[in-house]
Amino acid sequence: MTSVAMLPSEADAPHHAETVAQTDAAGPDAGAQWRDLGLIPARVLRLVGMRRSGNHAICNWLQRNAPQGRALFLNNCRPGANPLRSHNGIEVSGQPQGSSDLQAAARLAGDGALVLVSYEDTLHGRYNAARPMSPPHGDAAFDCDLLIYRSFWNWSASLLKKLQANPDYRSGDRMAVAARALATYGDLLAEVQAAAETGRVAICYDRWCRDELYRARLLADLGLPMTDNALGPVQAYGGGSSFQKDADRAEDLASQDRWRQMLGDSEYQALLRLAALDPVLRARIGAQFPEDAARLARIAALPGFDAEDLT
Repeated sequence: MTSVAMLPSEADAPHHAETVAQTDAAGPDAGAQWRDLGLIPARVLRLVGMRRSGNHAICNWLQRNAPQGRALFLNNCRPGANPLRSHNGIEVSGQPQGSSDLQAAARLAGDGALVLVSYEDTLHGRYNAARPMSPPHGDAAFDCDLLIYRSFWNWSASLLKKLQANPDYRSGDRMAVAARALATYGDLLAEVQAAAETGRVAICYDRWCRDELYRARLLADLGLPMTDNALGPVQAYGGGSSFQKDADRAEDLASQDRWRQMLGDSEYQALLRLAALDPVLRARIGAQFPEDAARLARIAALPGFDAEDLT
């Protein structure tokens, strides 16, 4: 597999300043819809992204740049359920709360806080007005929807590495989870491609990690002050980094090279073979990460098993 080693890159991902203008008109209504939370938020942002895509690093960064430094973060909410009752963890201004008492956390954050509602491994396309993602809160309850995505090779390497750490999973279990994730990842990239039309803001984790100006532009697009534009600490969710367990600072993570570290892994090679067989997935990857797609096309052209070797 070393013959396919190339530097991954992504096409310039647009950051949509028009999104804030579109959603600002719904801002007052959005705040009113969250009175049952126990605070009147400054802004409410909903985030959707695949796991192992830097979701928590980006959520921590948003909290560090919240208005007046106050934020309430609802982690990994269950799609199709009330996020006020279906979250898996609460943070107030970047600090994990040991209690599941959301009302207490809301009081601590206070009126004017930034509220973040996050989802993993799901898509907006699976929901509609009749079946909202965040009931009883419809799309108008959110000032902006964010799509978090990562380059295919680094994302898939990190996902598989995480699955391999689960002692209850055998190879077939890992590949089943990863194969399902491939389809969702491809559909998420389709939503990223359509972000300008849908009014969502797409955040590429790879570019976010390496480009301080990109991060600054995103904060401006989201109407947030730039208080702390650093990458911040490594987040502990999901066991932290799958590759560097001892890393404390995100800037110390080699997050752009995960695919290189997994190239010799037979399961990773099998996953890449599977992805390479899907022309729709390759096209969607190519729209954001041309070199990733080119590498997959090279894998698709590699010979398969020789039948004589199997008889």
